[in-house]
This record gives sequence, C-alpha cells and structure tokens, in this order.
Amino acid sequence: MRKLLEFLVAKRHWLLFLFCEIIAFTLIYRNNAYQRNMMMTSANVVTGRILSVSEGVFSYLDLRKINQQLLEKNNQLEMQLIMLHRQLDDKVADTLNFSNIFLHEITPADTLVATGGIGQVKMIQNPDYECITAVVVNNSTIYTRNYITINKGSNHGIHPDMGVISTNGLAGIVKTVKPNYSVIISVLNTHFNISAKVKSTNNFGTLSWKGGDSRFAYLEELPTHSVFKVGDTIVTSGYSTIFPSGILIGTVDSFSRQHDDNFFSLKVRLETDFQRLRMVGILENKHQEEQEEAEREATKND
Repeated sequence: MRKLLEFLVAKRHWLLFLFCEIIAFTLIYRNNAYQRNMMMTSANVVTGRILSVSEGVFSYLDLRKINQQLLEKNNQLEMQLIMLHRQLDDKVADTLNFSNIFLHEITPADTLVATGGIGQVKMIQNPDYECITAVVVNNSTIYTRNYITINKGSNHGIHPDMGVISTNGLAGIVKTVKPNYSVIISVLNTHFNISAKVKSTNNFGTLSWKGGDSRFAYLEELPTHSVFKVGDTIVTSGYSTIFPSGILIGTVDSFSRQHDDNFFSLKVRLETDFQRLRMVGILENKHQEEQEEAEREATKND
C-alpha cells in the first residue's frame, strides 16, 4: 500500500493531466454534435476492426475441429461409395451369362449371337458346364506369377481346379478357395499352362506365358507339319476336365521355329484384357469327377 501511494505521489502530475484530458473530452463529446459524431464513427470503425480480427483468430482456432469433422464425414461417404460400387458390381455380375461363352465347332443352328455391354459374342448352350459369376477384388499383371482374387468361395460352390473365363475368353484356373474368397492362377503366370489348338485345323500344343507383355502368350510344341497363319483363332483344345473345347484364347500374332526346329512357337495375342478385368465366370464341369476317376483307373491298370 505504501509503495502504491509513493507511485501515485510521484506520478501525480501525469495523473492530473490525464484526468483533465478525460474531463475535456467529456465536455467536447457532450456539447459538440460534430465531434460527438466523429468520435462515435471512429469508435465504431475501431470496434469493427477489433471484432473482425478476433473473429478471424477464433475461426482459425476452430479449423482443426472443422477439418476433423469434414474428414470423418468424407470417410463415411467413401465407405458408402465403396459399398454402392460393390453392390453394383454384384448386380452386373448377376446379369452376365458367362456359361454361354463357348466357341465349339457346332452347326449354325446351335449358334446364337448376343449383343450388349460386352459387345458381340458367339454363344451356345453347353449342358455339361455351369457357371458361377464373381467380381474381381484384387488382380496383378506386373509380376511373373500373377493372381486374381474374387469375392466368392466354397460357400458359393467354388473349388480348386475350376476353369475361369472373362467376358472375352480364357482367364485362369482356381487355385485356393476359402468360404467367401478364391484365388485364381492367372493366364499371366509363368506356372500356368494349358492345352490349346488352332481352331481352323485342330493342331494343338501347350499355351503358356513367358512374362513381360500382358497382351501375349505362346502356343508351343506344334509340329512342323501344322497348318496355320497370322490371324488364326486359338481356342482351348478340351483335352482336360477344366475347360471345354473351343473357349476363345486369342489370335496368332506371329510365329517362329523352336530351338530344335521340330516344332513351331506361335505368339498369341490374348483376347482377355487383364488390365481391365472386373468380372469373371467360374466353370463347373458336371462330369469332372467321373472323368478323372475313369482316367485314374485306366492308368492304374497299366
């Protein structure tokens, strides 16, 4: 208290000056309309600027909370969009009839040409095979061993060693099956090979992928007397329980002799675009077990 009194006494001249100034401004404000209006206007301008600055400061401080809310809302919308895409893919898959995409050597009367979102496809009914449609949920094309994951498994009737086709042709073979998912060995896998033939002549060999370009595979072990030309259609030979004869694989792009000069190697442009693969059909051979059992018994007797 003593120090406060000493401070007031020491600054008494400045305090008196400040007191007189306050009285003078009060008298001016009360008795002069012009000065009163000027002071009110200046006060409003200063107050407005102060409020504007404070609003900006508080808005900036609230940005983190607002951004967090927007991020949560965006995540919710993303999840809803993903679910809608999955439902749409399932609906589209259900409308595709993969089981009819066979190119057997049949009479024209048995042939039906279908048009739609997948283009024009030669189709026939094959009573020995059924087809389960599925959506591709994972796919690779850049490795030497590529795989395709689909959203259906044993709960949907899928089992290993079932053939897989796209809306255009050959896609792979089922390898691993879980209740709701399956993994497929893609044609673009160096461990994949299957018997295939030149459709026009029935000369057959082994189809495999050498790595590199995802657009091409190779049909090898064709004897030198085989007849073919660039542009010929390559289809499955049917010499297995996995695929029927005549499923489209691709067309001959070029050819050369193999290292021993006794066989031809055909470079095949694949019909399936693995970069854009979204839907597949899994083929079930109704007589697969019976055929395999008969073949086992025949080899056992040897």
